[in-house]
Amino acid sequence: MPLRVIFMGTPEFSVPTLRAIAEAGHEIAAAYTQPPRAAGRRGLELTPSPVQREAERLAIEVRTPTSLKSEAEQAAFGALQADIAVVVAYGLLLPKAILDAPRLGCINGHASLLPRWRGAAPIQRAIMAGDLESGMMVMRMEEGLDTGPVGLLGKCAIEPDMTAGDLHDRLMSLGATLMVEALARLEENTLTFTAQAAEGVTYARKIDKSETHVDWTRPAAEVHNHLRGLSPFPGAWSEIDIGGRVERLKLLRSTLSEGQSLSEDLALSDNLGESGGILDDRLTVACGAGAVRLVEVQRAGGKPAAASEFLRGAKIVKGMKFS
Repeated sequence: MPLRVIFMGTPEFSVPTLRAIAEAGHEIAAAYTQPPRAAGRRGLELTPSPVQREAERLAIEVRTPTSLKSEAEQAAFGALQADIAVVVAYGLLLPKAILDAPRLGCINGHASLLPRWRGAAPIQRAIMAGDLESGMMVMRMEEGLDTGPVGLLGKCAIEPDMTAGDLHDRLMSLGATLMVEALARLEENTLTFTAQAAEGVTYARKIDKSETHVDWTRPAAEVHNHLRGLSPFPGAWSEIDIGGRVERLKLLRSTLSEGQSLSEDLALSDNLGESGGILDDRLTVACGAGAVRLVEVQRAGGKPAAASEFLRGAKIVKGMKFS
């Protein structure tokens, strides 16, 4: 028998899972999501979340409480008489009364290999740390932060130049497939949950704006991981003088510059080898050790552009330096 599901999610990352659950034939009693937020140039226009837009397209009831702590909200949630609540990047803490309301409890689609990277920003933190692998996990929710037992796991390799945006899209699709499988196993009463390991716990704290400025004195591998871990949002940045005006550039894609060509670049002069120095005409930049080549950048107020396209309109030459 199809399950009666409450779906709880907010960003684009959640949408494929909502859509997949509906396509699998489950009854979605309601979709809970964050309230519409101010957007537009003046911040006057209220914009519904991606989940709200998709739920409305699917003719699913949408609820947008600012909190689930009140007895009235908890009663309204319980009145839906759901078999299960599916949570994917919802954005609100679920009190015990909410966790206990569905017949089968609440399960969460989490974008990391728990217990590594519990918390708010697991995709970005995995790449920034240089992890070689990530994945999606379906876990039973409890009151602790991402501490519940795990029912299903799907892994995804983190390729050398993969950005947080790239990994986001892969895990978004993987998570939808995994959640539909989890619900099918719950229907059959064949889904078992295993406690997370006590060792290897790390926390993926929310990205702070203070972290986005590039420190070119760090080794090239760390700089590269920093750039791709913050791409496309919020975007790592550095400043450089372009035509007599200091501009802030978002640095969206990069690759490590290695081998003989790097040795030749760094040997050009002591000055060019300084951290942040431009080494060639392809936006290769010296780091504390080694160098990275910028592949995609974005000027303030502009659109993302390939480095080759950007260089056609910006006078950046060897010897110039990023701040």
